[in-house]
Amino acid sequence: MMKRPLHVLIAFATLAAASASLPATASADSCWDHNGSVMRLQAEGNRRWFTYERPKGSLRAAGVRRGTLLFNGRKSGDWYSGTARRFSRHCPGDPLEYHVEGPVSRSQTRVTVRGTREIYDQCEPTGEYTEDTLVFTYLRQC
Repeated sequence: MMKRPLHVLIAFATLAAASASLPATASADSCWDHNGSVMRLQAEGNRRWFTYERPKGSLRAAGVRRGTLLFNGRKSGDWYSGTARRFSRHCPGDPLEYHVEGPVSRSQTRVTVRGTREIYDQCEPTGEYTEDTLVFTYLRQC
């Protein structure tokens, strides 16, 4: 058995410890947090989908269940663009769709998309608009 010099062993140990502290790179079919709900990210080529895996309780009245689509779109480099949905208990099963886009973090563990949507009052458009920001933070492989 070949003995390695002490400085080589220390270098290996330092490298192993450093890599263990790095965040895991998120991949397709992974679970993410979004406002207290667990989301599932699925990918096919550059197409992306965020669906509810475990929606928070307050979304049930809006018709959100496991598998409900929140975002679908494309990833181009470190940029997502596509369609988001806004759910309301006043019009369950009829979400408002609007365009969103935004960056993926350098670590690939956070996606932030923004878009402008019309404000509705009990399923009726008000003519007013607001900007929504959706943040998805990597949790684990599903």
